[in-house]
Amino acid sequence: MDRSFISYCRVSTGRQGKSGLGLDAQRAAIARFAAAEGYAVAAEFIEVESGKGHDALDRRPQLAAALARARKRHCPVVVAKLDRLSRDVAFISGLMAERVSFVVAELGSDVDPFMLHIYAALAEKERALISRRTKDALAAAKARGVVLGNAKQSAANRAAALERAEELRPVLQQLHGRSLREIAAELNARNISTPNNLAWSMVTVRRVLHRLGLQGCP
Repeated sequence: MDRSFISYCRVSTGRQGKSGLGLDAQRAAIARFAAAEGYAVAAEFIEVESGKGHDALDRRPQLAAALARARKRHCPVVVAKLDRLSRDVAFISGLMAERVSFVVAELGSDVDPFMLHIYAALAEKERALISRRTKDALAAAKARGVVLGNAKQSAANRAAALERAEELRPVLQQLHGRSLREIAAELNARNISTPNNLAWSMVTVRRVLHRLGLQGCP
């Protein structure tokens, strides 16, 4: 049986070296998956984007090429993280109709397409709720006469922190039940950096878990 797959990485020219989303980090995650599962990389496709709003398949030529190669070889496409495909549920649903299997390295090979939909839907819903809560909190503070200072910059910083936290949600859910110390050690072992590009500690793990509302984690 052919144990090969097509590797797909997606980076942004503005963020490719940050927060574990860089090309080297994605390649490393995919290489670890291949070694653990006994797979070989048949071909690699790298998408470089200059900004947001590139979910349409006709604006992702490397993803289209990866799909075509995978169909020809009858093998799956492997990505390091689910958001390297997309953060949009509708786009991911459309990809599932392309007759190509997708595997997310950090989730493992036994996660079926239905669960990928669930992970994507949860992340999308949480982002919407976070955005709404942030706007409501700012509006309430302003109504009380609180001087917000540079509210635009503060909101942008908060949104960036929440976005990074959401990117980590699948792996943190995978590590559910471990201690803060164990989670920090595992994230460091996977070469996933904190938003400040530092090593993980119990404090930073607790902060991200709280931001995501993962109260069931220790």
